[in-house]
Amino acid sequence: MITVYNSMTSKKEEFIPIKEGKAGIYVCGVTVYDYTHIGHARSSVVFDVIRRVFIHNGYEVTFVKNFTDIDDKIIKRANEWGENWKELSERFIKEHDKDMDSLFILRPDYTPRATDYIDKMIDYCVRLIDSGHAYAADGDVYFRVESFPEYGKLSKRNLDDMVAGARVDVNDKKENPLDFALWKSAKPGEPSWDCPWGKGRPGWHIECSVMSESILGARIDIHGGGQDLIFPHHENEIAQSESVSCSVFANYWIHNGFVNINKEKMSKSLNNFFTIREVLEKVTDPETLRFLFLTTHYRQPLEYSEDKLKESGAALNRIYTFYDELDRTPGSKSGKDIRSAVKELSENFVREFDSAMNDDFNTPKAVAALFEAVRLANTVIASKPSVETVTELKKAAGSIKTAVNGVLGILNYTPSEWFRMHLSIPEEKVIELIQKRSEARTAKDFAAADAVRNELAEHGVELLDTPTGTRYRTR
Repeated sequence: MITVYNSMTSKKEEFIPIKEGKAGIYVCGVTVYDYTHIGHARSSVVFDVIRRVFIHNGYEVTFVKNFTDIDDKIIKRANEWGENWKELSERFIKEHDKDMDSLFILRPDYTPRATDYIDKMIDYCVRLIDSGHAYAADGDVYFRVESFPEYGKLSKRNLDDMVAGARVDVNDKKENPLDFALWKSAKPGEPSWDCPWGKGRPGWHIECSVMSESILGARIDIHGGGQDLIFPHHENEIAQSESVSCSVFANYWIHNGFVNINKEKMSKSLNNFFTIREVLEKVTDPETLRFLFLTTHYRQPLEYSEDKLKESGAALNRIYTFYDELDRTPGSKSGKDIRSAVKELSENFVREFDSAMNDDFNTPKAVAALFEAVRLANTVIASKPSVETVTELKKAAGSIKTAVNGVLGILNYTPSEWFRMHLSIPEEKVIELIQKRSEARTAKDFAAADAVRNELAEHGVELLDTPTGTRYRTR
């Protein structure tokens, strides 16, 4: 059983799909006018993991994540840069995909673009007008908020309070200051499409209602996004969709927490804004950033800092070091037969890991289960186990790695690949020094051999002498 914290009800609920064995998930994507930042990265990793959990539990998942490729910000940026708006959005869609691939995020099943659904958005506006939930005004189309009595139910806002506190503009074409745009009339020099109200383009909120209905149907299992989308975006989607298409738009609403920098929400206005690419320049592998996101529950704010990034890399290094150590452990014919301990640690891991992930996608508890399994496995290795015990431990460790990789999306490398990525000096230099040390040992010049070992240690490189030669790993 999978339990989900539903933002609509503010409590955990058992996930019951609309169609047995299937899960339809719609996540609001980015507006493509710039490189993606680590707030986008966190949300993307969160919903990637959620998707993976459903797959792990045997669900057939249809995962949809849109691109907003026409918007005020896109038009403004294109004008500033003297670039065609469509070419700009296309370029940043490609850059977005590169960033997501670098973080081992599975590609969505569908990536609809707003501009591919213009005709359906126009039809949607007509449906809302015909049902009395929307009205046209001088080329614009607005949703009539007071026609939807439940407006505010997701964000827990009272309609009367919102009306009382709204700014009143005497020149506004709206009947009510809370009414929001479904369609915007064309402005000089802006892209536009023909419609019954003259040339114009869609408002932001109508996109997701139309695209989710077109791909997943009028009622969907899960709708998700960042907490900043709860109001007004998701609130407006609910009003649109439930006014014209269905009684319940989404059965479950899932929202991830913000990324904080020095305990303040990351934002461009505070100048504490980092793109994914800027962060990945500070680490030698993207898995470290992904792992950092997993160490905090998705609904909680995540504190980002370079120190936490380093801690994340060090934690992953301990796991890769374990797998490297296990690879080098042959076992002994006269060693301890403690296969029962291996079976117990494996069963404990499966139970704790699955329990954590199925309980509202609790990645910190799942990560804790992984480290406990590694701790117990290291205890087995240190006990000088039998060949049979080591064989079983390697099978168990392999199964654990497969599960962790499939659900959390980490442990994508072999230990040797991981250590190679984290060298602070060229690998050729490491190999050269290892050879120099080997020659010194052959000549029984142990002082020279120790000097080489110490030199490498200063660069965070540990040497391991094995029957098949000297290997290295990073600390």
